[in-house]
Amino acid sequence: MTDARDLALPNGYTDLLGELKNRVRAARIQALRTVNTQLIELYWSIGKTILERQEIEEWGSKVMSRLADDLRAEFPEMKGLSRSNLFYMRGFAAAWPESIVQQAVGQLPWGHITVLLDKLDTLEDRSWYASAAIEYGWSRNVLLNMIMNKALERTGAAPSNFVQRLVGPDSELAQQVAKDPYNFEFLGLSGEVAERDLENALTSRITETLRELGPGFSFVGRQVHFDVDGDDFYVDLVFFHIEQSRYVVIELKTGKFQPEYAGKLNFYVALVDDVLRRDFHNETVGILICGTKNDRSVRYSLGRSTSPMAVAAYTYDKLPIAEQQALPNEGHLVAALDWAEPDEGSEV
Repeated sequence: MTDARDLALPNGYTDLLGELKNRVRAARIQALRTVNTQLIELYWSIGKTILERQEIEEWGSKVMSRLADDLRAEFPEMKGLSRSNLFYMRGFAAAWPESIVQQAVGQLPWGHITVLLDKLDTLEDRSWYASAAIEYGWSRNVLLNMIMNKALERTGAAPSNFVQRLVGPDSELAQQVAKDPYNFEFLGLSGEVAERDLENALTSRITETLRELGPGFSFVGRQVHFDVDGDDFYVDLVFFHIEQSRYVVIELKTGKFQPEYAGKLNFYVALVDDVLRRDFHNETVGILICGTKNDRSVRYSLGRSTSPMAVAAYTYDKLPIAEQQALPNEGHLVAALDWAEPDEGSEV
């Protein structure tokens, strides 16, 4: 009997096989998403019914326990009908009183939703993180990390001159790439460090750095060299924001903000904008990340700058005490950078 694997294959067979495999994978993924959406809608409807009955009959915890036992007895193969999950379902329906069919939260796995319920208090905050988790494909752990690190509060919070230097909606888009403060606790720094030490740490852990900068950032280079009629200049970090189609120049300072830093960044932004930017790119922006800053001094400095720029701090000392203690290697960044200027002999 001839083995099918020994047959001479027709032309194009390999391509056809690859196409069919992709089609099967896509169908399986879609089926899983459909099942998940139906499950989430079921949980929401159960929670809504419980809420309605409790308002009428004032159910207590014992009734909830009995309901969980009876449901699990009828559907032993279902893992999500525990007493604690029924309370989550009730909280889910209370948090999203309107149908979740057309909302981002309706597309999330149940574990993500329980994180939103446990860690956030308002519909606005929960909806923001739910939409971001869907858009950027955050896992449950990444979602939890984003909430702990206050991604919503920090996004777009850095003082800038974008409104004055960019036109209309472009200024709002650019503002969203400028967090304040940046949370670099993942670097695990200790002792005194200079700007170059910080730069080395950020680029050696580029995956975590890109995640902290936010969605859409792509790394272009560090100490990017420019020759201006024989004068050499080196830009600390250059990124490209794919979604906004613009270069982002980042300068690092471990000390307190000084007005002359804005002038230097203004020059670098103009340089990148002239040399690297193409006609189809949006205008280059700059972000100065420093140890500490006086926002009033920042606004005076940015007021006369000709390039669109923002100034942010980096730290994690603004996180709640309990969350600071939950982080590994507690005390690294603030203790290390409060805020040592580089030695005179250090390379900057």
